[in-house]
Amino acid sequence: MILILFSTIFLLPVLSGLGKIMEKFFGILFQGISGKILSGIMGVSLTWTVFSFFIPLNIYVEVTTVLLGLLYFFKERLYLEFYRFPKKDLFLTVFISFIIVFTGSYYPYILDHFGYYVPTIQWLTEYGLIKGISNLDLTLGQMSIWHIFQAGFSNFSDPFLRINSILLVIYTLYILERKSWIQLCFIPILLLFSQSPSPDLPVIIFSLIILNEVISGNRNISILFAFSGFVFAIKPTMIWLPILVFLYNFFIFKSDFKKLLFGGLILLLFFIKNIWTFGYPVFPISIGDFGFIWKPNPEVLKTSSQYAILKTYDMQYSYEEIQSFSTWEHIKNWFFLKGIKSKINSLFILSLFVFSVFAWMKKKKLITLICISLLIKSILVLAFSAQYRFFIDVFFVIFFVLFHEYSDKRKSIAVFSVFSLLFISLLTFPTLIQQYIPSFQLGHFMAGFKKEQLYQPSFYEYHQFDSFKVGNLKFNVSKNYPYNFETPLPAISESFIFDDAKAGIFPQPIDKNNIAKGFIWKRMTYKEKKEAETVINKIENIHK
Repeated sequence: MILILFSTIFLLPVLSGLGKIMEKFFGILFQGISGKILSGIMGVSLTWTVFSFFIPLNIYVEVTTVLLGLLYFFKERLYLEFYRFPKKDLFLTVFISFIIVFTGSYYPYILDHFGYYVPTIQWLTEYGLIKGISNLDLTLGQMSIWHIFQAGFSNFSDPFLRINSILLVIYTLYILERKSWIQLCFIPILLLFSQSPSPDLPVIIFSLIILNEVISGNRNISILFAFSGFVFAIKPTMIWLPILVFLYNFFIFKSDFKKLLFGGLILLLFFIKNIWTFGYPVFPISIGDFGFIWKPNPEVLKTSSQYAILKTYDMQYSYEEIQSFSTWEHIKNWFFLKGIKSKINSLFILSLFVFSVFAWMKKKKLITLICISLLIKSILVLAFSAQYRFFIDVFFVIFFVLFHEYSDKRKSIAVFSVFSLLFISLLTFPTLIQQYIPSFQLGHFMAGFKKEQLYQPSFYEYHQFDSFKVGNLKFNVSKNYPYNFETPLPAISESFIFDDAKAGIFPQPIDKNNIAKGFIWKRMTYKEKKEAETVINKIENIHK
């Protein structure tokens, strides 16, 4: 906890200074400390994304960036803005920040932390963006820009990967500066994302900030669209946000396309990054085939697509059963899944219906545009993979639009305090959620409170692994554990080894002497099939 606090105190001036540089070139997102910090986050994330094509995001990159941020922080006398922060809100800021850094010190429990977030950050800090990395481990093909941002500060500024906790403190500064009190009500829920560098948290926070700016009449369309494109680049399921700002630009301000240029360049960078790591413009969809040799094997993509369909129905039906569903059964079975997810699905559709009726009754152009944007996003999610984690942001947006006019400081602080206590209790005593909501599977991976976390955030160590060789690829696999968060690179998850072997292929380095050159897949020879069988047999025997 104390170390997260130190990281926060250290990085806020750095990001503020970097944001000042960003404002000189691209304009002001909005006035205030939080505006500069958010501009700094976007600026350094995009800059590091470009750098990571060529170099790893190691300590040299971090030191240079930190020094540059601190230089501008003092050169532009930005510390005076911190000094001028309203003293009447100081106690509230400290109170909320204390809760955030305390909650962020718990053990990470989101499974993607171990199978996706940490391995991605390892690759970025040791090698940068790797061409065709999805051939080694399909999940790594995402390489979210948020993990690029986390990786760049993971060498010494934030070695425990609690950048989400720091972002929540920044979000608190924004709420207090802009007096958007209803957003205090969201922080307790977002505390559940503070232990890992989950991209879900930044996209929810950034989308609510941009939404508030749009509703408040912010006219800086160029930077608003750029930031919405940045949010989309972090997680493409946030497509509603750039759509909203696009519609806001043409139907409210009737501006031309020039104001969309910066955001368009960000989207172009996103597509190039995905093509480099995945072979296609948008992960994990195999649309836009440019014929690159490092694109994933079609059979592996097919398996991934089938798994996404299984996840849509919470693994409660086999793929063959789902394929045999009629249109009505597809809808009915999605609504009536066993456990909490059926409730979330029903609430999602109900919320969309209520919001659509609300927009129709209000007959306000902006609310109508918000509704259209959310409906477009929802239709796309339902068409591809209707998992609740892909539409959870919709609940925040609808709640914000419906109730932001009726909230005040006192009520919002009361809601924040009560629900913060509730969620801290769940993290501290996870048996409560395991007992009362057993279908919430993540609850079974919460580890509770440890007194050591008051100083240092809790984290797991697992250095057991086996080394293998198939063809020209030497790789490591975590021993008796499905994920590779502590395994030396190059590492492959067990599940992808099985998928590759089933497809009769295996990843190989483009240059056997330098894995930084990237990976392709190739059909296995008879000898390589035997090597792969040996790997699979050893993995299976360990599990037995």
